[in-house]
Order: sequence, then C-alpha cells, then structure tokens
Amino acid sequence: MIEARMLNGLRSLLALLACAVLFASAAFAQGERENSIRAELFAEGAAVAGEEWTLALHFTPVSEEWHGYWRNPGDAGYGMELDWELPAGWEAGEPLYPVPERLVISGLMNHIYEGAYTVLVPVSVPAGADVGDVAAIAVEADYLACTDTICVPQQARLTLDANTIALDPRFDRWRAAIAPLLDREGSFAIANGRLRIAVPVPAELDLGAPHVFIGEPDLVDYTADQAFFRDGDRLIAEIPLGRGTLPATLSGILSFGQGEGVRFTAQPGAVPASGTAFAPGADELPSVWLALLGALLGGLLLNVMPCVFPILSLKALSLARAGGDERAARRDALFYTLGVVLACLALGALLLALRAAGEQIGWAFQLQELAVVVALLVLAAAITANFAGAFELPGLVMRGGKGGASSFGTGLLAAFVATPCTGPFMAAAMGAALLLPVAQALALFAALGVGLALPFLLLGFVPGLRRALPRPGPWMASFRRWMALPMGLTALALVWLLWRMAGAGFALAALGLSAGAVLLLAVLFARRAGKFRVAGALVALAATGTFSVLLSGQSAAPAQASESIHDPRPFSEAALAAARATGQPVFVWFTADWCVTCKVNESAAIEREAVRAAFEEAGVITLVGDWTRRDEEIARFLTDQGAAGVPLYLWYPAGEGAQTLPQVLTPDLLTDLAQQARGSVTDPAPGSD
Repeated sequence: MIEARMLNGLRSLLALLACAVLFASAAFAQGERENSIRAELFAEGAAVAGEEWTLALHFTPVSEEWHGYWRNPGDAGYGMELDWELPAGWEAGEPLYPVPERLVISGLMNHIYEGAYTVLVPVSVPAGADVGDVAAIAVEADYLACTDTICVPQQARLTLDANTIALDPRFDRWRAAIAPLLDREGSFAIANGRLRIAVPVPAELDLGAPHVFIGEPDLVDYTADQAFFRDGDRLIAEIPLGRGTLPATLSGILSFGQGEGVRFTAQPGAVPASGTAFAPGADELPSVWLALLGALLGGLLLNVMPCVFPILSLKALSLARAGGDERAARRDALFYTLGVVLACLALGALLLALRAAGEQIGWAFQLQELAVVVALLVLAAAITANFAGAFELPGLVMRGGKGGASSFGTGLLAAFVATPCTGPFMAAAMGAALLLPVAQALALFAALGVGLALPFLLLGFVPGLRRALPRPGPWMASFRRWMALPMGLTALALVWLLWRMAGAGFALAALGLSAGAVLLLAVLFARRAGKFRVAGALVALAATGTFSVLLSGQSAAPAQASESIHDPRPFSEAALAAARATGQPVFVWFTADWCVTCKVNESAAIEREAVRAAFEEAGVITLVGDWTRRDEEIARFLTDQGAAGVPLYLWYPAGEGAQTLPQVLTPDLLTDLAQQARGSVTDPAPGSD
C-alpha cells in the first residue's frame, strides 16, 4: 500500500510539473490567440435583492478533440479557478458541475467533459441591495483545455452588465444537466486501506453503471476498480485509498453513466459491513434466461473438465447398474439428478447466506476449509477401499442396493466433488448468481446441477442411448477394482492439498485418520465375519481416535507458495495499481491448489519457457493471486470482476483496462498477447521494474 501511494504521489507530481511547464510555455505563446475552449458568461434573468442569483459559465470547444475538466481533475490536469468581481456584500458560491466522464491516458485517470458544457455558480444577493444600479460583473477564469496529446492553459475575462440582462432560453437545459444534490447526507469510514461510503439512494433506483467521483483531491486511487453493494436504501461504495488527507466532510458525484448522476455529501460515521454485491453494469446483466442457459451448459461441460475426472468412476458404475431394466434406469436417473441438484442448491444457498452475512467468499469456498478437505480425504480413501473390495456398505452409495438411495447418494457426492472449479459458460452464470436476487440466483445453481446430471438423465429416459452401453456382467467387478486407481490418486491429491494448506505434520495426521477410518470400515463391513472382528474394530477405533487428537493439535503451517518461472508478485490491489502505473503490460492470474483446471492451465499455458521469454521481451509484469485459503481481498476483487471463483486470468495492455482471458488457456495465447504488446510498450517509468 505504501509503495502504491508513493507511486501515485510521484505520478501526480510529474503530471503537475508537466502542466506547469505547459502553462508557462502556452502563456508565453498564446498572446491574443483564441482559446481552445471558449468561455461565455450568462445570468438567469435579473438579480433580485435578498435572493439567490444564478450565473452560468458556458464552455464550447473549438473542435471535438478538446476536453475540459471537473473540479477534481483526477491524476493530471487542474481544476478551474475563478476570481469574481462582485458588488460589496454579494458572494459567489461553489460552482455546480455536470456529471463528468472518465478518460484514462497512459495509466492516468482524467475527470473530463467532452463537447460543450456549463458550470452554474450561485450568487447570494444581500437584502436591500440596489440591483437597479449595479456595476458590470466580471470574473477571471483560469482553466485547462487538453487533447489526448497536449494541454493548453486557458485564461478568460468575462463580463456581464447586470442592468441589461435577458434570461437565456438555454438555462433550463443547463440546470437539468447539473447533478442534483441528495436530500440526505451519507457516511464514510476507512477500512482495510479502502474508503467506504454509504450513499443514501432508493433501493428501486436504476443505478446503471455506477462510479463515484470524489471531490477531495488525491484521497482515492482514481484508476482502481470500485466495488458496490446494496443495503436497502443505501449504496455502499468501496474505493482503494490514494495519498490524500482524510477530510472532515466528503463530497462528490455518484454517476450512473450517460451523463446521469447525483451529488452527495458524507460525514464520518458507521458504514454497513455487508450488503448484496452490485457490479458496475449489473443492471445490464444478460437476461435471466441467458444466465440459466449458461449455467446449464456450464454444468454439462463439467462432465469433461479435468476437475471432474476423479468422480467419473462413480458415474460409470451408476450407468452400468441400470442395465436393461427401463424402470430401474429411469428411477436411478431421477434420483441421481435429484441428488446433484439438491447438492448444488445447498452449496449455492450456503454461499449466498455467508456472503449476505459479510463473508468474502466465492464458488468452491468449501475447499478453502481444512475440515472439509479432511472429510473429503476420508471419503476418498473409503471409496478407494470400497472399490478395491475391502468392504461393502449395504444399501449405500457404493453398492447400488435397492431403490434410489444409491443413485441419490452418488448424485450428492458427484456434485460436491465436481464443483471446485469453473469452466466455460459457468463463469458468467455463477458471477451473475452473486448479483441477482436470491430466488433467481438459486435457480442458476439448480440449472448448474441439471446440466451436470443431464447425461445420466438422458441415459435413463432414452433407451437408444442405454443400449449403447456395455451389458452388465462379470466385467463390472473388474472395472470397479480398476476404478480404485483414480480414486486413490484423488486421495493422494487431497493429501498434497492439505500439505500445501497446513503443512506436512497436518497432512500426515489427516492421512493417519483416513487409514484408521478405512480400517474401521473394513473390520465392520468385511465380507467374511471373523472372530476377531470386535478386537479389530476396537484397534481401528483407537487408531482413528488417536489420529483425530493428533490432527486437532496440529497448527496449520502452510507450505511456501509454488515457485513460478515468472517470479510473480503476490496479488494485492495496491500491487496491481503500482504495476499498472509503470506503463508496462500486466498479466494477473488467480489460482488455487484445489483447482485442477488452474493447475492444468499453468502447466500447459503459463509455466512455459516460451511464455517467460515473450514476457521478458515485452516487459510484462506478472502477479498471482493464490486463493487456496480464504483471502478477503482476492474474493472482493473476483466479485468486482464478475467472477464467482477461480481460475481468472486478466491481461492489462499498457495504459489500458483489463481484458478477461478464457478460463481454458491455449498454449500460444499468452505469447501472442506479449508479442502484440512489444510494439506498444514505452520505456518504463523511473523506479519501475
């Protein structure tokens, strides 16, 4: 954070120095030359004693390439300064501006006006003033006019004869363009290096694509992404801090886009800790039907994603059990689908409830909890032993028993294990689920489950597809034993994950607990009952209890982060802002050790020597966000990007905004991006890497 503020300060200082040089040179050369943005002074009718009188400064660029600035110009430029000549006792108030626009040039944010615009200035006329005999009113205006490449300071002396004034017919239009002031004050606070503002706006107000323009200079990082949350009749905005001093009163404009917005003021006070996430442009989300289709397709594609492979054995056995009995096939398909959909709904409801309570979590959040991973390890070890024939569990998931209990349990397990990563179509749908109302969000989770179960649902109800399956027979016993191999590899992967999350001691204790649990199951449910069953059960139970105690006493000591040939910086919003401020291209990837898709992408497309060489030639700065364990900053950033989980890959061309890359990376995608960036990368700023 300190590094980012220093860089922001240096960036602003350089911008101000550049403006000063431009001002001096332009003032010398300008002479009688016409301003690039012409200024005119108008009045809203004649002044009335004891009332407020409104003057208008109307600005018109000589061509469309020129733009003017808001009162807080952003990272560069400077705001307008006015020096009024008014009768004694008359007082000019704070200028009132329209809603500005954003313009990013070389990584610098500018708050600008394109085209003609008008600034209104209220003037207090004292009671008893002789408004019929007023000397000419004048103002010296200093302001800045810029194109995308040059800036020219402007100076204008504007006069107005208060005794011969006619109401300009454009005043109504000018006043309508001014952002209206909210009738209630908001509140603001600082938390975790971010400015949090609660702006009182009605819950039913269409916010469009919100953005907060802060009036106080340098208080926030202008180029950083802003996060928004709904809390009833309040909109909560979170903005990373800049280098400015915290004011006693905050003011600014909440923009809705397209020139619409409201002015607000805020006092220090309590800001709600949570709310419903609202991404910029959330009111323009694709229709719910498109999101449902995306969730359905995403769930269907999970059947072929790498993170689903460990449970393919369960599905294969489930299909083979259906055999030629049409009634049994339909029953199993329905119960399997019911299990999958209920599991997805349960995970989705828990996710939404935790987020509503203020938790910064996303999809696959359950795999960030050690207890859940340990439970999965025990389950995977038990399934492996069951497939290998060490024991049978009558009527439960692994045996197929009578009725739909087996298929229902298989569906529950399949959904729970199959959803740690997101894939194509699913990413947008799950991101929308975090922004939609609860009922619609749960419908998306249900659609995801239907998509995951769809192949089995079709096999249960389409006889032609079932006839394509091998006939049930003795081969199934051998196939089942072979399926112990991928499940065993899954168990080993979970041991590795626990080592990454909590250290070697914790992983060994969890492995011992799993072995004790498998031994206990083998003794209790062995095919042949022996006279030593009770003694064996007691030994297994003692071993399980011992390792449980050891596990509870282990302190988590995560292994060091995986090394990368790119030597990336750890992700933080401050680190991202600092990297973007250098003017070099930036690549950010978000990963987790439990995300198989992430690891496949890293092996096939990121951790390649060709990519490293291309990145070095193009001066690409790399950052990695490791979401293996909970990280509120990463979770919040993912939400801001409309992503429900990992993987997420962002490419920032030099001086431009983020490009979201596909969730399945091709080997040449990153090298192509780096090669495209080579011709546009400028020399890095002083002090950059």
